[in-house]
Amino acid sequence: MIYKIENLKLPIGADEDELRAVAAKKLGKKPGFFRILKKSLDARDKRNIGYVYSVEFSDDGFPKRRATEKYIGAKKKIVVIGCGPAGLFAALRLIEHGFEPILIERGENVTDRTETVSAFLSGGRLDENSNVQFGAGGAGTYSDGKLNTQTHRGYNSDVLDLFAEFGAPEEILYLNKPHIGSDRLKGVISRMISHISSYGEVRFSTRFEGYSTSDGTLREIVLRDLNAGVEYAETADAVVLALGHSARDTFVRLHGLGTAMEAREFAVGVRIEHLQSEINRAQYGSYAHRLPPADYKLVSHAGERTAFTFCMCPGGSVIPAASEEGGIVTNGMSDYARAGDNADSALLVQLSAADYGEKLFDGMEFQRRLERAAYGITGSYRAPVQLFGDFMKDRVSVGFGSVRPTYPIGTVFAPLGEILPSAVTRTIKAAVSDMGRRLRGFDSADALMTGVETRFSSPVRILRDGSGQSVSVRGLYPCGEGSGYSGGITSSAADGLRIADLIFADLSL
Repeated sequence: MIYKIENLKLPIGADEDELRAVAAKKLGKKPGFFRILKKSLDARDKRNIGYVYSVEFSDDGFPKRRATEKYIGAKKKIVVIGCGPAGLFAALRLIEHGFEPILIERGENVTDRTETVSAFLSGGRLDENSNVQFGAGGAGTYSDGKLNTQTHRGYNSDVLDLFAEFGAPEEILYLNKPHIGSDRLKGVISRMISHISSYGEVRFSTRFEGYSTSDGTLREIVLRDLNAGVEYAETADAVVLALGHSARDTFVRLHGLGTAMEAREFAVGVRIEHLQSEINRAQYGSYAHRLPPADYKLVSHAGERTAFTFCMCPGGSVIPAASEEGGIVTNGMSDYARAGDNADSALLVQLSAADYGEKLFDGMEFQRRLERAAYGITGSYRAPVQLFGDFMKDRVSVGFGSVRPTYPIGTVFAPLGEILPSAVTRTIKAAVSDMGRRLRGFDSADALMTGVETRFSSPVRILRDGSGQSVSVRGLYPCGEGSGYSGGITSSAADGLRIADLIFADLSL
């Protein structure tokens, strides 16, 4: 019998072996199986901060992960487009089902992509096919590697199990807010790709160009070898369309082929940085020096629109995340240790079609205009920045305060209010002041804002039915963040697992 105990609280610095002692007392002997299910920091009372645990244990051995059903029919060719979390996990689950998937990615492998991105971050040329958005691991490779999610589907535990199997820290299986870190995530992704290659095939620098159908069913896809400059067709029984949210050119091509799509609402804003030490003090009080770097999550309805923080990176940095020439895009990244001086987060304002237009790609073009406006005001990939105190007073900053920028290419003092829509500017002013009342120091005049953050989510959704297939093309399975069905690493990976299971069920009929 497996026992479960929740809400066990240990003070800071206590030995976790005390949890095993609780289990041993319950069983009357040492447990044969014991694991922490959840570990979260309770900092609500600054005078009594501690960790809260949920554990399970028994006198039997460790339970095994559920076996995946195997496909036993005639051999099928399944192609997965996109090597982000959705595509990777779809391919991994397809292999578990006994398929030999072909994984297609327009960007480069981990090693080459790292070199290409590093060159851009050092002021070099932007590669529009291999960058912070495109390449092995997708946009998540250059992030904090956060695995917490707002969804609670059963696939989430499978996602964490697979990450751990391929070398992610075991603690992700029980931490309330697990993260891998961009530095460790690269190795995990490399091992996943090696595993997929040993059972199927992985083609990098290969871009999806379109498809052809027969009686409404997908028959062939068109691919382009970007290194050779050669276009060719590939037959397929099923195609997982795991695009990233920045695959704008692909969205346009899909629409031209008659793929059913709809516009989605999204949010835009800036990246905001504070000293991590100040966030620690605000969250932990006198415990600040004894605890890991603190995070936060804030929402405000003080302005005319909803504003919120997203992708908060403790001890992280702001990075350039452009995928199109002549545009500036920001994102946040941190390594496993989260040891940087600054805390940064996206500070976003929710928009609706009334802000940018009713047509399918009006939102996408709106994002692009903001990115080009940011580039135009600096004349390069150096990012426009402004201290929050100056932003409130509509004046251009002339010097940094306590917070120094982490954006690697360089920055230019500029009026962010001349780049952002007026409604977004007004909302940010009201929201940051409101957030500062709940998180001391968030509205510091020295807080540094960097523009622009536009890639919060995909501006379109590729419509699918209950079987996971496109409503207009049988055999085409839209999946993940770019297709409009997830947001973040965990939910995207979970959607990839779900789609792979649906393909298995469909092909097994």
